[in-house]
Amino acid sequence: MKRIRLLVLLIVLLLSGLLAFGVWTRPQAQRIDAVGFSAERVVSDIKNIAHSFHSVAHPAEHADVRDYLVGRLESLGADTVKLFEYKGLEGPENKPVKYKFDAVNILAEFAPHGGTDSYTNLLLVAHYDSRYPLPAYNGDTVSSYGAADDGYGLGVILETVSQALKYRERWKQGLKVLFTDAEEVRMAGMKTMWEHDRNEFNDVGLAINIEARGPWGPALLFETSGNNERVMQLYADNAKSPFTYSLTTVVYNFMPNYTDFTVIKDDVPGLNFSTIADINHYHNELDNIDNIDTKTIQHYGAQIMPVVKEYLCGEEYADKDYLRAGESTTSFTIPLLGLFNFSKTAYMWFNIAIFVIFLGLFTIETLRGRVELRRVLRSATFILLVALVVFAIGFLATYLCCLVTGVPFMPFGTIQGVSFDNIAMLVLTAAMVVAVSVPYVIERRKKFVKVASSLRTNAKSHVAGIYAATRLYAVLLLLFVLSAVLLIFLGENIMFFIPFAVAVMTMLLYRISHLELWLVLGAGVLLLHAFSFLYALAMALTIGAYAVVLMLAFLDTLVLLPIVDLYLTTKDGN
Repeated sequence: MKRIRLLVLLIVLLLSGLLAFGVWTRPQAQRIDAVGFSAERVVSDIKNIAHSFHSVAHPAEHADVRDYLVGRLESLGADTVKLFEYKGLEGPENKPVKYKFDAVNILAEFAPHGGTDSYTNLLLVAHYDSRYPLPAYNGDTVSSYGAADDGYGLGVILETVSQALKYRERWKQGLKVLFTDAEEVRMAGMKTMWEHDRNEFNDVGLAINIEARGPWGPALLFETSGNNERVMQLYADNAKSPFTYSLTTVVYNFMPNYTDFTVIKDDVPGLNFSTIADINHYHNELDNIDNIDTKTIQHYGAQIMPVVKEYLCGEEYADKDYLRAGESTTSFTIPLLGLFNFSKTAYMWFNIAIFVIFLGLFTIETLRGRVELRRVLRSATFILLVALVVFAIGFLATYLCCLVTGVPFMPFGTIQGVSFDNIAMLVLTAAMVVAVSVPYVIERRKKFVKVASSLRTNAKSHVAGIYAATRLYAVLLLLFVLSAVLLIFLGENIMFFIPFAVAVMTMLLYRISHLELWLVLGAGVLLLHAFSFLYALAMALTIGAYAVVLMLAFLDTLVLLPIVDLYLTTKDGN
């Protein structure tokens, strides 16, 4: 029986990994002759855009890309294609190499075929300049071909417009396409247009900006405008294969990174999409056509296309201010289960409900003798101290990786140039999981199995259950405190709250029903979340913040181990 349970757990582990990393949860790339959105058609545009460096420091190639984009927009049947030229701009201010250049933004307009001159517009934004030459960490001067950044954005928008024109007779809103210049130079094109030609944004009710920070992985909705309740509801109701964490908006606000969306997000409701892997293929010559990922491109389309269609055809969006209403939201995705989107008020009450359930369960378990308060408090304190040690180990690992490769060490900064960073993070995290799991098994066997050796099988099971429950409630008590503190001071606590909530609900359903099914399902959901969220966090923050990722992986492991232990060792009803 135990072997069967172990086999079930191994299957759950494998399936969780496959689902979390998009084997069945992200759309397959569509061929060039596909009826709907086709990643291969996007690739054909990228090949024409990214065949050479085309930054502000490469004026001839830069102009060729601009001409190509103007031609593509005209061939799609744009009502107008206007160029906004801003001369004599300078930048970047804080870099060792400076350029003077003229920025030329491209704005195309597609009116609805409804015969009215008064309508709201959806604005699709991407930039067409690639990264300008800059000295890298090793002294080499590097440039980017811009295949992903921002060939992905340009190609996805062109394909999205092409598909949207098929139902143009149903549009209630119009469509604007803005291809900005000099985004890589501190958003010079967008900033100057916002300053001098802001009237072009006056009729925009929704903006969708498309970026890329690396060519691979899922397309992440990583930022939205403020008071985004209706914007997120639009996304939640329509996007296919959604992938977002509201925590990334909070983190992004603390990072020294910006996009064109930064310039307008306080005034225009919107969504900002980007890939987040791999940092070593970003802003250098590795961002080229050979490294693009058609499945990633298709994921952009799966999320953006349905949102565009709903906005263009929905009558309520004729009110330009419709999406400005409402409070901000907390949202997160769990592979297979989909998108969870809460208003801040609803999320607060959700937290309170889970907190109350946890305290109730903890009290009942204590009264029934399954856990002892003193042991739980002592264990929770020990876990906190070990978590800090794990954090320090992750910090040290980052330093050593930088030391070995000669890359400047930037604590919690975006570190580029450690070629083996992803492998290092994966191996070290796996080693941590093993290092935590083995002592758990040894300690439980030493303290309880030998003591229960002369007892009946059911008694052994009961003793093992007490050990698992003590360890589980210790880490849950710690997560409870951390979740409450972050919720109060930051308003975002999903890094601690999601594993906490899943474990609490797992134990509640298990204790009510006495069915072990809830334990294995709970373990599966925990794994789905951990794989997906920790991957996103590691890719977004890079190895520079690996200490945070390793600590969260440590806490997730400590939540998972007792649940697995209960499933393997206890019998229904214990």
